[in-house]
Amino acid sequence: MAYDLSQRLVVGLSSSALFDLTESDQIFKEQGEKAYRQYQREHQDDVLKTGDAYPFIRRLLKLNELSSTPEDPLVEVILLSKNDPDTGLRVMNSIEHYGLPITRAVFLQGQSPHQYIPAFDIELFLSANKQDIDQAVANGLPAGQILKGDMTDDDADEQLRIAFDFDGVIIDDEAEAVYKSGKLAAFYSHETHKVNIPHHAGPLKSFLARIAFIQQVEEAKIAEDASYQRILRVSIVTARSAPAHKRMINTLRDWDISTNEAFFMGGIDKAKVLEILKPHIFFDDQVLHLTSPKIPSVHIPFGVANQVDNGKGS
Repeated sequence: MAYDLSQRLVVGLSSSALFDLTESDQIFKEQGEKAYRQYQREHQDDVLKTGDAYPFIRRLLKLNELSSTPEDPLVEVILLSKNDPDTGLRVMNSIEHYGLPITRAVFLQGQSPHQYIPAFDIELFLSANKQDIDQAVANGLPAGQILKGDMTDDDADEQLRIAFDFDGVIIDDEAEAVYKSGKLAAFYSHETHKVNIPHHAGPLKSFLARIAFIQQVEEAKIAEDASYQRILRVSIVTARSAPAHKRMINTLRDWDISTNEAFFMGGIDKAKVLEILKPHIFFDDQVLHLTSPKIPSVHIPFGVANQVDNGKGS
């Protein structure tokens, strides 16, 4: 029987999201593919430095310790690399060095990986390559560009904190489009009128739903053992405020999804809250909200907010 990924949380990521490839990429740009291939062969046993997604991925994979059997993991991480198998050996050697249980990989020799996202039931694809992410999102696939930061990973901190914007990330851009066309009063009127009508799913709804399922596994652990310390902590940090908060809450209820925290910012700068919250990853559809270098951030280039920008955040 084939190995079934459809019942697991599956994350795909590029080499550039997991590791710092600045040096080797520079060789490719300046000296070409032949020199790059030679460099990677000569350095295949040199461990790559960790990249911006590494703290998130390391903790995400540790959630498999919640599974009752090792053969039935909750999380799968699959490497989708634009290297070929030969030059990709250094990446796989580095994965082995850091003890990451990533065993499945795709090497595509320069091809964009987005076409393979559905084949692996991937709910989130991360890459530092903007063009690859734009192509994926344009094809309706759940992808985000991880942005450069300088977060220091605390090995002693085993909690995994994930933060999401709401509009254009968890839901589609219906409400955002109303704001763009009619300003704030029209937005609030629209959301009040539809307060009991759930939003349509956005790019990362399925990813959040998988995360919510793992939270339910943790709740069962707590019910069995009151001393169990929760690993996952999920937050929504949105520019919405009352009365637009109600439809958000009603939508999550309809989807049977709970979060630990919600910040209804009403246009206040998100960065100050995020620097206290310290998420290991934060997803937003607008780059202007991804300003803190201390927070590993992912831009979701989805919807009207990435076509016209008039200053409102979602």
